[in-house]
Amino acid sequence: MTASLPGMDAAALKTFLVDSGVEVVADLDVELIAGGRSNLTFIATDGTTKWVVRRPPTSGLTPSAHDMNREWTVTRALQDTAVPVAKTIAFDAEGTVLGAPCTVVEYIDGTVIRSASDLDGVDDPTVERNVTALITALADLHRVDYGAVGLGEFGRPDGFVARQVKTWTRQWNLVKTRELPDVERLAEALVANTPTDSTNSIVHGDFRVDNTILAADDPGVVRAVVDWEMSTLGDPLTDVALMCVYRQPIFDRVLGLSAAWTSDRYPDADGLAERYAKIAGIDMAHWNFYIALADFKLGVIGEGIAYRALQGSSSGEGAEHAAEATAEFMAAGLAAIKSRD
Repeated sequence: MTASLPGMDAAALKTFLVDSGVEVVADLDVELIAGGRSNLTFIATDGTTKWVVRRPPTSGLTPSAHDMNREWTVTRALQDTAVPVAKTIAFDAEGTVLGAPCTVVEYIDGTVIRSASDLDGVDDPTVERNVTALITALADLHRVDYGAVGLGEFGRPDGFVARQVKTWTRQWNLVKTRELPDVERLAEALVANTPTDSTNSIVHGDFRVDNTILAADDPGVVRAVVDWEMSTLGDPLTDVALMCVYRQPIFDRVLGLSAAWTSDRYPDADGLAERYAKIAGIDMAHWNFYIALADFKLGVIGEGIAYRALQGSSSGEGAEHAAEATAEFMAAGLAAIKSRD
């Protein structure tokens, strides 16, 4: 049986799987594969089958950033669409198994390109195909008829971007570790420049290369999009802008590593936006607003990671330094929203 892991009870997980009708042939061996920056992710195996288990961090939670019900609902609905997702297995909505809600999905045999060094063995033509596959997957998500797949009540798309500004302002007040005047300035500028016209779709809310599983023998193929806890119904341009803003080198400080997605081997933010516009056939109106909103989000996210670390959450080495990126993101947001589209 697996040694004790924070946030995991292997015996209780086995009982839950069996009670959910899943065949488990032996005691579970569980390994933590991602901890702290977002939801905790474990691989569980009985020696025959592997599953992926996800649950929120053990402390320092914010109201909407670790919503397992959201993740379960959207991935279950996308099972038979063009969007690649893992097969859903079981869901504990009440948190009775691990002390917090958790999802269990199939294990996808593939590779994750997370750090800049992960790109070392990937040649330029494959990186190019990887970019196309990523943007295509995102465009495919935005094309899904959310009503037809049972997600008509998944969110409130009308007024989405205005609520985003309010939501992330509230998040800041929950997780801030100091006062930063640029946060209030950017929040006010976003309110004043919020578009009144937008389209609606399912949005992932955290889309970049390391939130996908790629084919082990071909990183140009996306086998599954993962990390759906921020998904909802809303404006697809918020997804695109966040993907682009993640390209800023300061994002390495938020992640705590030299990230693949900040590598100069990928197209810059403008290049990504142009490719998405071409593949999706979508109007990129008010683009600078969306970039500024994405900067605002990332600044708050960095602050939240540091806050959780200071609260004792298992957030990874150096997590308390993630807030060092916040001021730069806020400044970038202010610069973007002051520019013309």
